[in-house]
Amino acid sequence: MPKPTPAFMPDRASAVPMFEQICVSFRARIRSGALETGARLPATRALAQDLGVARATVVTAYEQLVAEGYLASRRGSGYTVCAMGEVELSPGARATAPPELTERGDLLLEAGQPDMRLFPHRAWAKCVARLCRTRPEDMLSGCGRFGHPELRQAIATHVRDWRGIAARPDQVLVTSGATEALDICLHALATAEGAVGVEDPGFPPIRRFAEAQGRCTRDLALDPQGAELPTPGDGTDVVVLTPSHQYPLGGAMTAGRRQDFVRWAAQSQGWIIEDDYDSEFRYAGRPIPALAGVDGQGRTVYIGSFSKIFSNSLRMGYIVAPDGLIDRLAQAMRAKGARASAMPQAALAEFMQQGEFYRHLRRVRRIYAERHRNLIESLRAGFGDVGHVVDHQAGMQVVLHLHAAFADRPIVAAARAEGVGAEALSAYSRRAGACNGVVLGACLNDLDEQAEALIRLRRAISSTG
Repeated sequence: MPKPTPAFMPDRASAVPMFEQICVSFRARIRSGALETGARLPATRALAQDLGVARATVVTAYEQLVAEGYLASRRGSGYTVCAMGEVELSPGARATAPPELTERGDLLLEAGQPDMRLFPHRAWAKCVARLCRTRPEDMLSGCGRFGHPELRQAIATHVRDWRGIAARPDQVLVTSGATEALDICLHALATAEGAVGVEDPGFPPIRRFAEAQGRCTRDLALDPQGAELPTPGDGTDVVVLTPSHQYPLGGAMTAGRRQDFVRWAAQSQGWIIEDDYDSEFRYAGRPIPALAGVDGQGRTVYIGSFSKIFSNSLRMGYIVAPDGLIDRLAQAMRAKGARASAMPQAALAEFMQQGEFYRHLRRVRRIYAERHRNLIESLRAGFGDVGHVVDHQAGMQVVLHLHAAFADRPIVAAARAEGVGAEALSAYSRRAGACNGVVLGACLNDLDEQAEALIRLRRAISSTG
């Protein structure tokens, strides 16, 4: 099946029916936000003429999208894009922070945290209850060493439709989270003599985790195109990248730099581990394909997780292995005794197959988009004297890059004392003076909570002089 793209070009040589190609294209455009709620689709006759297909083909595609909840049809008005769930909590629900938020001890604007108040508890409970009634054995067994077959199929479909990776279920290995997935990949791919390349600034646990395994690490500095390539001859044989949405800065690696890494891997017989932790949260423009989806050399291993897009308490991740590495990664998984909990796997597979997962994802994407936009606008309006913000229109965090007169670590210490979960950008880099900013989470809190958090942040900045 062709990967979804915003602009549809029919592939007449494909075995995929033309109506399904049309469905794939429009699903992708609606998910990405390229087609907004209420947008009217082209008339069936006009689109059929443009594509050179029968009008009945277009009608069949449109009606399928109506059945899936993407489109609405009204006599005389044609087909329009449906709202993908509520875009924010109701005004009454946002008047004050819910008791459970403060009872958990969460810090406002904590980076990388989803808002679990949005979790679809009832839909999930119904799914679990249905499985317990009809297939109770699946809740405790039937997963196999590498994951429940239905979940592996659901993940393969997900990465194909959302990330442009043409994967089969046998290429998917289910893990107990992204950390275990990284552990398995490093165990299988890194050599005792080689080094692991990590982004700088980058996610510190990746570097710490590699070094805890006895691996030597090499810093890959960032430039406007993304992470720089390893220095020739420095012994790097594995790199860990976040190309679709770099953490913590937030930018995307350019297409040219991606191809540079693919060539580097092929020429040096190295490996790329792609950590794609929150790529579904892109709020404008066309989706950026995963690096694994454009690597024709089979040198990229893709790591995904459900902790950001679904639940931070559901310890579930996965690896998508290129064909040449399936056995090698499977052996590493066996050697480390890795196995994800069986109980939630069948339920998650059912949840995805029934479309509930995607209804939830579309809903939180719209909510997070508004929160992300509001946080950036608020920082630009109220903190211009302190620093500036770059809007990458993606991800779960925003960086306030501080002017030279301010230092991030004292500000962050004061902010955390005020209950704001800010993080110092300089803590993400090993290069002295390379970074100075405040990393803030854009998704955990609603708009009123954001406003309160920024009042506290301003107070913290003032207290540092």
